[in-house]
Amino acid sequence: MAIEVVSASMMTSDATAHIARCVGGDLWVVSWLPGRTLSGAQALAAMTIASTTARDGDGADAEWDRIESLSRELGLTGREAVYLVDIENHELRRPAPPHVRHRE
Repeated sequence: MAIEVVSASMMTSDATAHIARCVGGDLWVVSWLPGRTLSGAQALAAMTIASTTARDGDGADAEWDRIESLSRELGLTGREAVYLVDIENHELRRPAPPHVRHRE
């Protein structure tokens, strides 16, 4: 699991499609937390949670403890964070389809 910072403006991971984007200064938005603005440290925590939950595994206690700890940095429980990562699982790296306007 590697989280990469691209041009100091985006965080990506090889384990998940979720991303974080810098919106100015040390303010970040994360794909699985729509409507929230985070600090850089919080965005890194959010990306680590998304990457950890994306990997198939046996749910080891050490990983769960890490998810719980990182989630607290975001004001969430571990269960809330895992749920939000799952329901906001969109393919964000793919370009959006062109908007088609139909005329009647």
